[in-house]
Amino acid sequence: MSTAVDEPASSGSAPGVGSGGTETPPPPEERAETSLSRTLQRIARGDLLVVVMSFVFAFLIGSVLIVIADEEVRATLGYFFDRPSDAVTAIWQSVTHAYGAMFRGAVFDGPGFARVAEDLRDAGGSGTYVLFPALATGLRPLTETLTVATPLIIASAGMAVSFRAGLFNIGGTGQLIVGAMAAGYIGFTWNLPIVVHLLLALLGGVLAGAVWGGIAGFLKARFGANEVISTIMLNWIATYLLFFALKTAAFTGANQAQPTSPSIADSAALPHLLGSGFRLHAGLFLAAGCAAALWWLMSRSTLGFQFRAVGSNPRAARVAGISPARTSFLVLAVAGALVGLAGAVHVLGTEKRLTEGIAGSIGFDAITVALLGRSGPVGIVLAGLLFAGLSTGGRFMETNQGVPLDLVQVIQVLVVLFIAAPPLVRTLIGLRRIDHPGVGARVRRARTTAPAPAASTAAGGAVPPDAGTPDAGTPDAGSPAEPPSDTPLDAGPADDPLPDTPPDPTRPATDGDEPTDAQGDQR
Repeated sequence: MSTAVDEPASSGSAPGVGSGGTETPPPPEERAETSLSRTLQRIARGDLLVVVMSFVFAFLIGSVLIVIADEEVRATLGYFFDRPSDAVTAIWQSVTHAYGAMFRGAVFDGPGFARVAEDLRDAGGSGTYVLFPALATGLRPLTETLTVATPLIIASAGMAVSFRAGLFNIGGTGQLIVGAMAAGYIGFTWNLPIVVHLLLALLGGVLAGAVWGGIAGFLKARFGANEVISTIMLNWIATYLLFFALKTAAFTGANQAQPTSPSIADSAALPHLLGSGFRLHAGLFLAAGCAAALWWLMSRSTLGFQFRAVGSNPRAARVAGISPARTSFLVLAVAGALVGLAGAVHVLGTEKRLTEGIAGSIGFDAITVALLGRSGPVGIVLAGLLFAGLSTGGRFMETNQGVPLDLVQVIQVLVVLFIAAPPLVRTLIGLRRIDHPGVGARVRRARTTAPAPAASTAAGGAVPPDAGTPDAGTPDAGSPAEPPSDTPLDAGPADDPLPDTPPDPTRPATDGDEPTDAQGDQR
């Protein structure tokens, strides 16, 4: 007597066959995330990678423009197929010399350092007698970059206040002009002690900028005027007000033929940090203080919380008891005060007198720097230094290599363009799916769990084993189609038809379904 050995129900047959049940394939195994993968994902999703790659792409496009503008490169391209090495060498030298000159004009003048050191050694000097003068020559471009960045950082801090409060302040130029006018007028008209004179001149610039920004804030709070339109119009009003003032006796004194003001008094000037041979002044400390004040105001103060609440959701802020109208007025007044301080620092520390071009492009560059720095203190400082370096380095690049200064403006615009479109940057570097996480996993899961294709048989016939494959034939025109099933059609022996399977009561019937008996015959 033999003993039967029990085998699993699924032995020798496909899952679900003979049991009437339907088994879905197991879900794909999730790959365990390691600390390295999480760090890489955080870097890929962060702003730092976007900012760095934005500059890389901007400088690559700038390199193409440098090559196009170089006459020597264009000449070598004329016989490129005869001697391609000449063209490659010319392109490399053109790009590297141009950007090398930009670095020399913005950060450190290496050739100037070496030249001064060699001259002093030839004259018999040694030690610190050689080192300090050579360093002064080599670091002079860096001091110029810091000087240009000082008012830019202060003005950008004011722009960041309005941006984080949800207001797009375009009035930086006008607020800077009135701040410079007030500080300059106090500086060359009043006669006060040295410290008091400087403090009152700075305070005058702050108050003038706050009033000018407060006008736009009042128009928005009281009448609902759009701050973009009002601040742009106030820019023009301030510009022509400066033109008019420089033609009056109050601002020009006896020299009314030339549209410049008298020089400010020494008691109102910001002291130089490295002596009279350098333009770097104490306004650099004010710029660092403004960055710290921006952090405290927007992150630690009650007023900053109200600014951010209104910028995030004005309706919710109103429900919480915060007046959006009052907050809008205060935001633009505070922003105008900081930009007015930038104008005062610019005229008291760098220009020392009022001219028609006193504002330059600082007002509009501050908007770019604030956006580039994500309206944060650290980002604003770094972006301000970078834009100042591009400005000072671009001027040296133009005089030393003949590259047009307009190229710097192109690079700045490209940087802003790329930073404004992070998905574009990630697509260019092959990280497109970072902006749509989980898409690949969902697609793979859908493909894994997709039902098998429907099989069809002729009336009274059996289902062939390869009915679900692309080589299977199509059913006859008069044969009713068999309802689709989740059961794999290639299960079981190759020469036998499928075993009897009861219909699935959970699947809804369709109009094309016809009942069949257990033998597969049509009723």
